[in-house]
Amino acid sequence: MAQDMTLLWGSGSPPCWRVMIALEEKNLQGYNQKLLSFEKMEHKSQEVLDINPRGQLPSFKHGNVIVNESYAACFYLESRFKSQGNALIPNSPAEQALMYQRMFEGLTFYDKLNAVTHYDLFVPEGERHDSALARNRETLTTELKLWEGYLQKLGSNSHLAGPSFSLADVTVFPTVATLFRFGLPDERYPKLGEYYALLKERPSIKASWPPHWLENPMEQDTLKDI
Repeated sequence: MAQDMTLLWGSGSPPCWRVMIALEEKNLQGYNQKLLSFEKMEHKSQEVLDINPRGQLPSFKHGNVIVNESYAACFYLESRFKSQGNALIPNSPAEQALMYQRMFEGLTFYDKLNAVTHYDLFVPEGERHDSALARNRETLTTELKLWEGYLQKLGSNSHLAGPSFSLADVTVFPTVATLFRFGLPDERYPKLGEYYALLKERPSIKASWPPHWLENPMEQDTLKDI
């Protein structure tokens, strides 16, 4: 089954990481994969465009089925291989509802993280405006407090939708890991820090950890004052 799958991906990309975690959780190791470089613009290569006309990663294909959006690919893998590996959608309707809620809130969370990190990384220094950066950081701070509250309400050692690991964790954990990679202080956000520590040792997450993070484990300090 996995031999019929192809994943083109980039290291450290949360959307790519989501799909890789889902593949691990469904015991679909051994798929065809190729690590591409964003810096070298390899995501705009013909190899990618043949699968994903947007020229984006991840680009995922299973047989004749192409699913490039990371959330869609995760849903597809859980649906197609429902009885294989770990179940990623809880049985409880209440937990399902919370899972879907957190998943789609996770897209906003990711966007607000990007607004800060991409500003520092990609906006030329001469074009930066302190007011814009301050606004982005304030918005991210508000979002962080929201997620800190969600985890506080669930209690210690909880996943995002309850006691069981679910698609909410598959899709949101890469954002949380990126926050700490960029220097988020866990003493200021202890529940997010606890959640990060709980999940980073999970086999599917360790197996798919961004390789350039392993090569260079030093964290950055972009978010140290958030």
